[in-house]
Amino acid sequence: MAPLTIRLATADDVAALSALRTAVASDLTRQYGKGHWSAPVSQRGAALALRYARVLLLHDARVLAGTLRLANKKPWAIDTSYFTAVPRAIYLTDMAVDPSRQRQGIGRRLVAEAIAMARAWPADAIRLDAYDAPAGAGEFYAKCGFREVARVVYRTVPLVYYERLIERRA
Repeated sequence: MAPLTIRLATADDVAALSALRTAVASDLTRQYGKGHWSAPVSQRGAALALRYARVLLLHDARVLAGTLRLANKKPWAIDTSYFTAVPRAIYLTDMAVDPSRQRQGIGRRLVAEAIAMARAWPADAIRLDAYDAPAGAGEFYAKCGFREVARVVYRTVPLVYYERLIERRA
C-alpha cells in the first residue's frame, strides 16, 4: 500500500477537488436523500476555496482520498456568540473523504494535520458546523476531540456547532 501524503492544494488540484466533493455529495444523497449536502461542487467553487483558505489534500499514491479547508474568515452559518472567546479562531469547512475510503483513518489524518496547522498559524481554536441530520458528521468530530457547543437552525438548516481549543506545545 502506498503511503498517505498530505499537502496544500494548488490551482492544479481544482478538478480533482471538485470531483471528490461532488462524489461525496452524491453518496450522501444516495444514502440520506436530498438535502443541503446534495449540491455538486463546480470547479469555479473549488477554485474560489483556494483563493480564501488553505485547502489540505490527502493522497493515497496519486489518488485524492480526502480534503478539508481551513480559513480565518468566519463561514456564513457560524454565529460566534456560541463559542469560547479566543483571540484567533480558524474555521474548518468542506471536509470530504472519498466514499470508498471512509472509515480508514483518512478523516482523522486530515483533522490531525489541521490541528498541527492551527498551532503554527497560530490559532487558539478550530470551529465548525455539521448538519444536525443523519448525513452530518458530528459523531466523527466528537471522536476527533471537538466539543459540541450549540445546536442551532440557520436559514431552516439544523446545525451543530463544534470547537476544539488549540493547546500550545512547549
